Amino acid sequence: MSENWVKVYTTGDAFAAEVLKQGLVEEDIPAVIINKQLSAYNIGEINVLVNKVDFDKAIEYIVKNEIE
Repeated sequence: MSENWVKVYTTGDAFAAEVLKQGLVEEDIPAVIINKQLSAYNIGEINVLVNKVDFDKAIEYIVKNEIE
């Protein structure tokens, strides 16, 4: 993965990560999900990443939408 991508959100909930990713994309903020969970047990983390240049916009979106 390129060093231009930075993590903006971590969760254990795959659905929440996907909803956030879709919301960011709808705001023209490209986003990707990196799922580090052990699939059989859903143990571990799921990270949502955006490009460094979009970091501030992504954080603003997360705060505005009260995503925890």
